[in-house]
Amino acid sequence: MQVSMASARGVGVANEDTVHASPTGVVVLDGLSAPKDLPMGCIHGTPWFVRQLGTRLLNLIGDNGVTLREALRAGISDVNDLHRGTCALDKDAVPASTVVLIREREDVLDYLVLSDNVLVLDLGDEGVRTVTDKRVEEVAGEEMRAALRGPTGTPEHAARVSALVTVQRRLRNRPGGYWVAATDPAAADEAITGTVDLARVRQAALLTDGASRLVDSFDALSWEQLLDLLCTEGPSALITRTREAELADPVGERWPRFKRSDDATAAHVRFGPGGHMGGGPG
Repeated sequence: MQVSMASARGVGVANEDTVHASPTGVVVLDGLSAPKDLPMGCIHGTPWFVRQLGTRLLNLIGDNGVTLREALRAGISDVNDLHRGTCALDKDAVPASTVVLIREREDVLDYLVLSDNVLVLDLGDEGVRTVTDKRVEEVAGEEMRAALRGPTGTPEHAARVSALVTVQRRLRNRPGGYWVAATDPAAADEAITGTVDLARVRQAALLTDGASRLVDSFDALSWEQLLDLLCTEGPSALITRTREAELADPVGERWPRFKRSDDATAAHVRFGPGGHMGGGPG
């Protein structure tokens, strides 16, 4: 299977992203960071949550009779069972994650996106298609604008980010708010899903927002240039280029952001002859 991937920690103490691949599918998750000064109702933490959910999703999408929304719903329920009785799952302060995944199913490629991860599809002569869910940017506008004001890395900036997360937690997985994978399996029904004929797809990129920011935050690359970079130099080079840009603007003066550098994960998938995920002899 022609999948290459890379992931790197940002300014946090742990990488809250995860990426998993099988012969027919790829799953990328981006755990939502919890500021240290805010409560957390789960004793396990976000890195544990994304690992548990990611491995379950990869197994579940291996069954072509299960839709991607059904897989996400079941995965969330399975992880709930793992920490039920030890964690306060009825609270707002629980681990949560964005999701982007693809699955090869016969002659089609299925995809699912929940929250602001990005799926980039190279459809050849049809051009490049991007799929992302930006509903989180439509809520808590005043708090979000305040949290984007620099300089990053100061106590004042951290306090504004905490204020934003406090408001966002109350709006997660609620009508009129935004949707992520957390403890409510019904969030799966809000995911963006679709199917593309495999013969139309040349390559795909699955990106957390820490790996897509050269395009959608910094305006330093186009999506086509990002795919070219992945093809020629690989996902690690994309993350390296991102870190160089972040270091050139350490306090967020040119590119306002919530963190100087975020966890960044990129998976690049090449499709072989006939539109299928390629691979060597087994």
